[in-house]
Amino acid sequence: MSSATPASATPPARCFPLAGVLRLGRPSEIWFKPALSVVASIAPPALTLSALGRPDLVMYAMAGSLCALYAHNRPYAARAGVLAWVVLGMLGGVAVALVAASLTGSAVVLVTVGALLAAAQKVLCDATRVGPPGNVVLTFVSSASLFAPQTLGQVPGHLALTAATGAWAWLVCMAPALVRPHGPERRATAAALKAAAGYADTGGTGEGHARARAAGYAAVQAAWQSLLSTSAPSRTRRGLERLVVRAEVALAAPAEADAGRLRAWAGSLRGTGPVPRAGMPDAAADELLGVDAARPLWARIGPLTPLAVRTALGCALAGYASLALGIGRPYWALVTAASLYQANLALTWSRTVQRVVGNVVGVLVFLAVVPLAHLGPVALVLCCLAFSFGAEVLISRNYWLGSVCVTPMALLITEFAGHQEPGALMTERVVDTVVGALVGFAAALAVTDRRTGDRVERALTAADRAREHAARLLAEPDPGTAALQSARRGLAAALAELRATADAAAGEWWQRALPQERVVLAEQSGHRTLAATARRQGLLPDRDPASETEDARP
Repeated sequence: MSSATPASATPPARCFPLAGVLRLGRPSEIWFKPALSVVASIAPPALTLSALGRPDLVMYAMAGSLCALYAHNRPYAARAGVLAWVVLGMLGGVAVALVAASLTGSAVVLVTVGALLAAAQKVLCDATRVGPPGNVVLTFVSSASLFAPQTLGQVPGHLALTAATGAWAWLVCMAPALVRPHGPERRATAAALKAAAGYADTGGTGEGHARARAAGYAAVQAAWQSLLSTSAPSRTRRGLERLVVRAEVALAAPAEADAGRLRAWAGSLRGTGPVPRAGMPDAAADELLGVDAARPLWARIGPLTPLAVRTALGCALAGYASLALGIGRPYWALVTAASLYQANLALTWSRTVQRVVGNVVGVLVFLAVVPLAHLGPVALVLCCLAFSFGAEVLISRNYWLGSVCVTPMALLITEFAGHQEPGALMTERVVDTVVGALVGFAAALAVTDRRTGDRVERALTAADRAREHAARLLAEPDPGTAALQSARRGLAAALAELRATADAAAGEWWQRALPQERVVLAEQSGHRTLAATARRQGLLPDRDPASETEDARP
């Protein structure tokens, strides 16, 4: 065991940090995919309805078209199912909202329905890991639908329009499979190789090695989940599996990894060319096994209960506060509150600042473009298309920057029902943003998650058991390649889950002290065992047996 003082990969959260909240990051590697998909999904139905003189129906068409923002990181076999559920979820939320709007004119009741819908959408999106953009788009559409003038007789037609454009969005998102059928798996594998190369650059001990290691294992787990969600194995998938194994091996022994070679493999995965050979021993290559670490849906929903309560309470109170101030569109405050809630309070605070800054700047952008939008329905649609594209281009760099485009687009959508007075519209938006942010964050402070420490303890126990299982196999004279491979994957998954759980818990306030030292020690011993397991499988050069035994001990 190392005698060095353990160092946490994530420093403790500070109260109300401002440094770095608005800092721009690198854009997503696939930013153009959701950007182009949403434009291709919105443009045909919106322009057609405008040409037919029914711009009032564009909002219902956009509800289905916005489903094109989802699942771009999923392999196409899995994407088909995920997108179908997203479309059904969007349709269900709109249906509840339209029926409620047709049955009652009470703004208090409508806000309550919107808050409950927002909580359900938040929990389901987080539990199923549908995102980005997660629940925010679903909540925006359903909340806006609550306050659209409606009769029961109109509901079926509006839902049919949403369903039709949702089906069109599904086709748009599935179309690239005809050109590059293994594109998502290739990208996930390349990301794992790059992350492993980043950790190899540190040699396992250099500056930032703990964070680089956590990022590497998270990328490898994402790659395995991507490969495991595909259909029957193919030659391409088999080659990608071998490359992910090489990334795992580099993470287990970074000092012995060739970072340049890993990056070269990652670069060769662009396009549709042949997958490079990883040069693994045949015995290891024949026993490639993935670990599907996904838990049952009900098991993932349970820990999200505090988040659901935060969302329902914060959205309801934000909507009520907006009504008390006499604002005509309380759903803006409701959606603002719904957009704030993240995995912990530290991230929720950061999102609060980003939301307010982005919305205020976005209101000023709306003021600049509204004269152009008022030139006619086609001009209005084109402005919405431009902002929807810009939002996807910018939001991966920082949420506030994407909000600069989302805000004017949301304001312009209200123009489809008829021209609004810009000054009043902008004032209402700013007031609702501030009210939603203040009330929503206050609800997050009031509803704390006291069980984060318990989840860290469970993750520690799981990691210790996985390490002990791998160590027992290493002590056997002939444990079998398949058993060792499965144990190594299980241990890697447990360590990745431990780091993610510890990071989430570190950002939660008002809780008991977390066992940070135990987490770091568990990670250190677990990664030594991973290295010993990879060496026993013949994936690393042999070392002295005594050293190997030492590596496997806690």
